[in-house]
Amino acid sequence: MISITNLSFHFGARAMYDEANLHIKPGDKIGLIGANGTGKSTLLRIITGEYQPDGGSISMAKDCSIGFLNQDLLSYQTEDSILLVVMQAFQRALDVHEEMEKVLHEMETNYKDELVDQLGELQEEYERLDGFTLQARAEELLEGLGFPTAELQQPLSSFSGGWRMRVMLAKLLLQKPSLLLLDEPTNHLDLPSIKWIEEYLERYEGAYIVVSHDRYFLDNTVEITVEVANAKLNVYAGNYSFYMEEKAQRNEIQKGAFENQQAKIRQTERFIERFKAKASKARQVQSRVKALAKVDLIDDVVDENAKVNFKFTFDTPSGRNVINIDHMSKAYGSKVIFKNSEARIERGQKIAFIGANGKGKSTLLRIINGSEPFDGERVMGYNVRDTFFAQHQLEALRLENNLLEELQQTGTTKTEMELRGILGCFLFSNDDVFKKVKVLSGGEKSRVALAKTLLSNANFLLLDEPTNHLDMVSVNILIQALQQYQGTFLVISHDRFFVEQIANTIWFIEDHQLKEYPGTYEEYEYWLEERQKNATPLPVAPEKKIKQPEKPVEKKPEVNNNVLLKKEIDLAEQQINELEIKKEDLEKEMALPSVFGDFAKLQTYKLNYEKVKSDLAAVTQKWESLVERL
Repeated sequence: MISITNLSFHFGARAMYDEANLHIKPGDKIGLIGANGTGKSTLLRIITGEYQPDGGSISMAKDCSIGFLNQDLLSYQTEDSILLVVMQAFQRALDVHEEMEKVLHEMETNYKDELVDQLGELQEEYERLDGFTLQARAEELLEGLGFPTAELQQPLSSFSGGWRMRVMLAKLLLQKPSLLLLDEPTNHLDLPSIKWIEEYLERYEGAYIVVSHDRYFLDNTVEITVEVANAKLNVYAGNYSFYMEEKAQRNEIQKGAFENQQAKIRQTERFIERFKAKASKARQVQSRVKALAKVDLIDDVVDENAKVNFKFTFDTPSGRNVINIDHMSKAYGSKVIFKNSEARIERGQKIAFIGANGKGKSTLLRIINGSEPFDGERVMGYNVRDTFFAQHQLEALRLENNLLEELQQTGTTKTEMELRGILGCFLFSNDDVFKKVKVLSGGEKSRVALAKTLLSNANFLLLDEPTNHLDMVSVNILIQALQQYQGTFLVISHDRFFVEQIANTIWFIEDHQLKEYPGTYEEYEYWLEERQKNATPLPVAPEKKIKQPEKPVEKKPEVNNNVLLKKEIDLAEQQINELEIKKEDLEKEMALPSVFGDFAKLQTYKLNYEKVKSDLAAVTQKWESLVERL
């Protein structure tokens, strides 16, 4: 469908792509991943023709249609209803419908055979364009993306940016292009909508490329993962979890090849240094110098899993009760958010607040923070010092400050070296700390704002969608920071992987009441599934997945023959030794440059290596079982 060959593209002197290759076939479900700034969105714009490559070629089938969901669509404004905007996906069908209405209106006063024939032709074309089902399909898409039926006739201009983006997504999905390009769609979707779009993409007949930092979303929607790294497009034939495993194996092989090559280089350099002054060895020395100059160097593996090597601390811990809110009621006009509800947070709770947008999650954070008026009583606990992170705080960063100055203005007592270390953990190293805030991308500004939040010496953190605009490395840094944080926090997030890693309590809103599940997100999902099946009540303690008791099986009498068992164990041990030797030999051979540099040969070795590993695991399991019986 689309073939990208030897693609080169530069921003100034920086090469975003250098002879990169990618082939997109009909029906491919591709996840495009990589760190911020590596060129993922750039590639989508090159595919659409918005950017022209500096080298290489992009060939596209004639019947290939492209739909592109990007951040620029947020600027689109109109007074048309959102239902009409979505139905504009089929402009020809709308034009035919308008012509039909004109003909019918004329036939009321001037009934002629010509008009009847014209109407018949228009109706036939309208049916061929699926016009009679267009409105129902548009309504289904919008409602699936979280729009209540009553809002479908409201003008697009009355909705916020995130909701407008959902309308544009629905319009693209209704067009069903042969290639759908989605740039960070989950940034604008709440959890129910994310699950809905996952199910929709599973049934989608065309091909699509998704740029996303949501691991669960990628695992549930893609079958091919393309990593943008080192100006290349590296293809992995599986979802994100497969990519992680395969990448680890590739890195292991590359690391071995790198170390072997470095050892040979050091050996050659020692020979040159030792004999360069001896005339009898001059020819051999020169030969090795030339050979060394021709070596195609293998790159060392870069550790992309950034580790947090410092701790966020606070001077004074809070009392046991962090905050109590009683008789909480809140409404915006006729829209009721809370009705005589309550909220209680105790020291050490790690709470994730989940659910659909528009239900009052951000409102509750502002109530807890004290910045939102409400009906009820709010009592903050002893020695509680809170700080609030929300997306609007990115706009509060001082544009003329460099990063060090911005962190120093938090009032921290940390030294410049300590602040440099903290910025390093948030992926700002060396001279990056002197960058002006005004030149940073959205993701970089988020990292700076998060660093300021976690430096605030607060023992109670309120975080509203902190992972928006962060790449996976940055999300991993935030996860580690929150896992070692000794205080209390409340986080709003739709990133399921992030929530699963950091929360020990789940909050959600139901019937205008704040509800609590005392467990992890995985446990909450299991409880919710069971509740929907069996109307299970909310537990007072975390529920674990409980295996159903197995049916009793009639136990066969075992043969008490220790001699036979020992013989089988000896045979299994012999097989294990042989397979381990074979595995080590294959590892050494795969690390050789002659194998590592030959893709076809490496794949053959890899298949053999996987077979040996599988056999070794099976024999080891058999040996363990035999030993237990003995």
